[in-house]
Amino acid sequence: MGLGTLAYVLRPLQDAFPAASHPELLVGLEGPDDAAVYRISDDLAIVQTVDFFAPVVDDPFTYGQIAAANAMSDVYAMGGEVTLALQIAAFPEDLDPAILAEIFRGGADKVREAGGVIAGGHTVIDVEPKYGLSVMGMVHPDAVIRTGGAQPGDALLLTKAIGTGVLLTAAKQQRPGHEAGLAAAIASMLTLNRHPAHLARAAGVHAMTDVTGFGLVGHAREIAEGSGATVVIDAAAVPLLPDAARFVAEGSATGGGGRNRDQLGDRVRLPADLDPRLAELLYDPQTSGGLLIALPAGRAEALRAQIAQETGQCWVIGHVEAGAPVVAVR
Repeated sequence: MGLGTLAYVLRPLQDAFPAASHPELLVGLEGPDDAAVYRISDDLAIVQTVDFFAPVVDDPFTYGQIAAANAMSDVYAMGGEVTLALQIAAFPEDLDPAILAEIFRGGADKVREAGGVIAGGHTVIDVEPKYGLSVMGMVHPDAVIRTGGAQPGDALLLTKAIGTGVLLTAAKQQRPGHEAGLAAAIASMLTLNRHPAHLARAAGVHAMTDVTGFGLVGHAREIAEGSGATVVIDAAAVPLLPDAARFVAEGSATGGGGRNRDQLGDRVRLPADLDPRLAELLYDPQTSGGLLIALPAGRAEALRAQIAQETGQCWVIGHVEAGAPVVAVR
């Protein structure tokens, strides 16, 4: 669902549950963020999120792994630790249930890697498979990391290259030579954001979110809006997954990317001479994307090096400056 549509349908909920009437709800519907956070004591809060989607790859086990990694990412983006998950699944009556068992096995594999447990869930019959998790995490109330909070002078880090939407589309279209790009996309989607989040939390970052359906610039815009500042992205520094730019040129741009572009409008400012392939990828919806982190510039290189050592990837892609809450690509 696009940004504008989502804001419209959530408005009645914001009216029904005003933040002032629920003081223990530390993070709710009052602004863009990755998960809800509810304080249950002075030193403990629950992080709650849910995510599910239709298959993005053919292999059921891998699909389950990706869907679980994607769902848990929102807990990490809030600075929390995954503890408990419930499965959500839709499955056609005419498909072999062994396929669903493999999807579940893949999801369980990732939740186990995260140190959490799956304790149940809910399934329905549908014409298309869908799978995901409702995830509960834990965090100290004072350690919650919000999407807002970035400050002028902060550096901006990204922990995964972008382009999964385009590469998954190229694979569905059976574009010649799509295999290497698809393999890189799968490897990226399977990588948990857990350890980068640990390092970010220890570094005292100002703001953090994960890059998913609204694309890199859409989620950067959420940081800008929540922080009341301009997020500047250095176009030349943005890392791309292998062959992503090539497949954009060949016609594998996503419908979701187009919706992101339309609904973000002038809240994202691109230079007139920007490579159109990169422009498309900046809006490309990501599945199980990386963390976008704002922190003081003096600490950025140390954190970048730590995360790169841990996961093999992390880049400084921009900075935050005083100004209107927009994303400026330069």
